[in-house]
Amino acid sequence: MTTNPSNNQSERSDRSGQSILLAGASGVLGRHITKALTDAGHRVTGLGRGAGNGISADLMDRDGLLRAVDGHHFDTVVHAATALRKAPLRHRDMHATNALRTEGTAHLVEAARATGARRFIAESMVFGYGYGDFGPRPLTEDDPFGPRGTTPELERHIEGMRTKEQLAFAAPDLEGIALRFGLFYGPGGTDAILPMLRKRQLPAPDDHGRVLPWVELTDAARAVAAAVEHGRPGQAYNITDRTPLGFRAHVLCVAREFGLPKPLALPLWTVRPMGYAHTMMTSSQRVSSAKAEQELGWTPVYPSSQDGLAALRAAR
Repeated sequence: MTTNPSNNQSERSDRSGQSILLAGASGVLGRHITKALTDAGHRVTGLGRGAGNGISADLMDRDGLLRAVDGHHFDTVVHAATALRKAPLRHRDMHATNALRTEGTAHLVEAARATGARRFIAESMVFGYGYGDFGPRPLTEDDPFGPRGTTPELERHIEGMRTKEQLAFAAPDLEGIALRFGLFYGPGGTDAILPMLRKRQLPAPDDHGRVLPWVELTDAARAVAAAVEHGRPGQAYNITDRTPLGFRAHVLCVAREFGLPKPLALPLWTVRPMGYAHTMMTSSQRVSSAKAEQELGWTPVYPSSQDGLAALRAAR
């Protein structure tokens, strides 16, 4: 299919210099998204409960949220809000974030429409394809997303990701786009595990061939900016680097780069009491980001964790 260059240029021009409302702006990813959007020439207003946000509101409080955005206009709304202050270890650690993905998204979609926004970008995750071993074939956006979880807790997690995307895509008068990120690491993210490695408090069972998709935080943020300008309405995009690594392999890379002790290689069963961490460590996923590279013009600056962690160490 051929495209009209003048039409594409007009579309890009129409999406430059936007006014963007960012839910979750004060979080680790949100701070990187704010910089990426600002660097791309957009004006960003943070939305959240903290005092540092341009609009102070709680996504779980529908009426308060609608009052807070009353009288404001935005071109695009980005939903990157979570309730995670540290890596989730137990299933209950995800419950508040699951609620933000369901009720919180419904409220934010309503607020986006009230501000006259045209686009709605939803932060999603590759675990929405499910937890478990997916074998050697890379998952693409054509694979089923949001299959029913194999346990009540896993269904609760997957339901959150499934519902968040469905609400974004089905919202009247909004161009919904979902970005399915791999596991985050990088500035502001990796820092949290350095003291744990230093004190040998981070067990990491052997991977036994299992791998997971990763993405460096500044690369993830640039993907949001690319989706604002180039994403197709109603589409989801996988956003990962090109080198899947097992959890232990990734942590070993962190330890090596920062000269820290290797994590203890405890048997996998010892992690079972930490239900969510155990589920993640027993999962294996390869994910293709070819669609994002082709349609968004996005490529990871850091194609592997080794590249991203080396850059992080060099910047310290």
